[in-house]
Amino acid sequence: MQAATPATARGTRRLRSSRVRRLRAGLLFVSPWIVGYCVFYLYPFLATFYYSLTRFTGIGNPVFTGLSNYSGLLHDVMFRTALFNTLYYTIIEVPFSTVLALGLALLLNLNVRGQAVYRTLFYIPSIVPVVASSLIFVWIFQPSFGIVNSLLSDIHITGPAWFFSITWSKPTFILLGLWGVGQPMVIYLAALQGVPKELYEVAALEGAGPWSRLRHVTVPMISPVILFNVILSLVLSIQYFTQAQVIESPPGSPGTSTMFYVTYYYQQAFQDLHFGYASAMAFLLFIGVLIITVVLLRTSSRWVYYENENR
Repeated sequence: MQAATPATARGTRRLRSSRVRRLRAGLLFVSPWIVGYCVFYLYPFLATFYYSLTRFTGIGNPVFTGLSNYSGLLHDVMFRTALFNTLYYTIIEVPFSTVLALGLALLLNLNVRGQAVYRTLFYIPSIVPVVASSLIFVWIFQPSFGIVNSLLSDIHITGPAWFFSITWSKPTFILLGLWGVGQPMVIYLAALQGVPKELYEVAALEGAGPWSRLRHVTVPMISPVILFNVILSLVLSIQYFTQAQVIESPPGSPGTSTMFYVTYYYQQAFQDLHFGYASAMAFLLFIGVLIITVVLLRTSSRWVYYENENR
């Protein structure tokens, strides 16, 4: 085996030096993202896990307590109530919002007069600030002088207390969530416009009706978008906070019936100053969202159609 010539050795060194320079330049360009990720994501995540193992009020040094915060959650009645309310909202809100957004997108995809106007009208509610829309809904569903109960009284029906009723508070929150389906609707609408027209023509030639075309052509072709919207909707529903926090504030709110997971987490952290306890709740929330997302992604191959994988 011949030894490397001096020219070959110099070429190898120049190549290695060029790779090192490119690596340094690349790291320099991505360094703002790396620093931002470490400061705003990685460190808070690790700090949350550490504080979840301590008793900490935000003042002084945290006291290590092991898994006592997690065991305390198992015996916390309010924690179980908040978890139940969140699951109740999520299990009902996600399917209803998905079906409603997809249905509206299908209707708005039809070639009718005033199509742009209808699309704008259905999209506007999703860009209204959350606090403003929550206050509008409180006014609309106000038990004494709200528009809804006034209309019901005109037909001799006594309306419920809506947000201020233990029975009706969570269904009313679901109605509030359905009011803002404009954002996923626009995403579905964009996906529908990307479905090849030839597929519908072939299906029509084969004798497929509207329902068959929807089931066997439209839904499979936009299934990746459905998966994206379902995951996003699940994450947002599990982290439901702003609307509940705004609407719970007025006197007469129905107490624990509108106590959601993140609302209780906020109360523990910033009102009762139980930062260790709240950190345990936050870490469990992360684990729960991670498990749900992984399960959806792992099972998506059974019902999500990716065109590139079938060529």
